[in-house]
This record gives sequence, C-alpha cells and structure tokens, in this order.
Amino acid sequence: MKILCAVPNRDFDPTEASVPWRRLKDEGHTFTFATPDGTKAAADPHMITGEGLDPWGFLPGLERVALMGRVLRADCAALAAYALMERDAAFARPIRYDALDPAEYDAVLLPGGHWARGMRTYLESEVLQRFVAGCFERDMPIGAICHGVLLAARSVRPSTGKSALYGRKTTALTWRQERFAAGIGRVVRFWDPDYYRTYTEHPGEAVGYRSVQAEVTRALASDEDFLEPDPAHPNFREQTDNRLRDSETDGRPAFVVRDGWYVSARWPGDAHTFAATLATVLREYAATQRVEAD
Repeated sequence: MKILCAVPNRDFDPTEASVPWRRLKDEGHTFTFATPDGTKAAADPHMITGEGLDPWGFLPGLERVALMGRVLRADCAALAAYALMERDAAFARPIRYDALDPAEYDAVLLPGGHWARGMRTYLESEVLQRFVAGCFERDMPIGAICHGVLLAARSVRPSTGKSALYGRKTTALTWRQERFAAGIGRVVRFWDPDYYRTYTEHPGEAVGYRSVQAEVTRALASDEDFLEPDPAHPNFREQTDNRLRDSETDGRPAFVVRDGWYVSARWPGDAHTFAATLATVLREYAATQRVEAD
C-alpha cells in the first residue's frame, strides 16, 4: 500500500515518524514523504543528540555534554530507525504539500513534534489541512500521533464543515503529559522555557487552554470522545508513568485508540504499539478492498 507521511521541514519528532515508518516498510508498504516546499526534512536535533536539554546547554562547548538530554532524547531503537529513514530515497526526495492528492494514496501517517520553530509550518498549513480532510472524506487508514492529532483536528471536512475528528474517538498528547514536560523544560532549558509547548496561552486564557488536548477536544462532538488511560486498566500505572516507553516486545506503557480506520496515540512512548495497530488496520483495510474488487 502507498502511504503518505507529512512532516515539517524541521523539528518533527524522530520517534513518531521513524518507528511507524520502519514497521510499515518492513511489512512491504511504500512511502512518500511531503514537506512544505519539497526539501528534505530534519527531525528536532535535540531529540536526536540530547544536546541542549541540560541547564548548561546554551553555553558554547558545554552544550555537547548531555546528561538529562540522554534521558529526554529518543531511545536507541528510535535513533536506529531514524538513521535508516534518513538514508531512505523517499525521505530524501519529498514532494510539496501543494502537490498532494488524496486519491494517490492508500493511507496517511501524521507524526508529531513540539518545538514551535518548525512544527507550526506543519500544523498551520491550510494546504496540508485540506489534504488531510480529503483523506478523511475518503475514509482511508490514517494514523496520527501527538501533535499529528492536532493537525487532524484542524482539518475541516468539506462535506460537514466540521473537524475531520468530529464524531470520532481519539487521544493525543494529554495536558497532563504536556504540563509535565513543560515543567521539565523550564528547568533544563530555562533560557527557552516553552520548548515543550508549541502554543502557550494568551493573556486572560485559562492555563492549558492552548494545550493539544484542549484544542483537540474543542473540535470533537463531545468532550468524552477524547480518551485517556482508564484507572481501572491493569496497565494504568505504566501508561501514566512518563518515564516509561513501549517497545516492540512490551506494549504495557502504551495507550493507543482505534476508531474504524483511524488510529491515534499520545507521544513517542506509544510509538511501537501505534505502529503495530496501524499495521493491523492496513492489513484489514487491504482485505476489504480485495473483497470489494471481487
């Protein structure tokens, strides 16, 4: 199947893009990448090296000494996947957002990221939003993780005039997670305290009003359609422990929501389970297409 992965020119999260890419490519799917201007993208460098994620990270010469940064950056599995993706021919030759046509693809992958310097060109692109809305109109498999869900929420379906996520169940980066990360950011990057928040509140707005969870929820048919880990779930402790990430062999920390052909997840710590769920959706979708063709 042909999968379109949209990313900004820079600052997307390496885990959220490369882990699903590797899983789906290994299953035989082909990828096209898209950026705003068709030039090769680059992930958030801090999430690759860990540099700049310690209180001395602004000092020339010392910024390369990463302590907390080694904990906060992508893990080894994600770094290995990203290194492979960077060398992939499709990643090296993306197309422009304005060249995208939903009819040319079978599925869409929308990764996230948080650093506003690069991510806003992705989240605020009206051209990309129209493409995403068109993909929802075609009811094709779509996977969105973290801020990728925010892009989907901002995409308005022509047939309804409402968000593409209106009437859907979804998750995304939760306010609990975003607030926790912002607290860390104010310490490790005190000179750039909003590194972990793409959008911050305007004067007079309630704390968290510009968070991913709050904006996505405002686009839904009901507040109850935004899902978070259930305290009654046996893996609730792992799912809400911000120190834990899932892996190919351990999905306990992950929280992923599936609604039809749409799959959503919260953050890099869900990436392996998100990828596996999306792979299942693609297999099921392909089976239905074969049945309809017969």
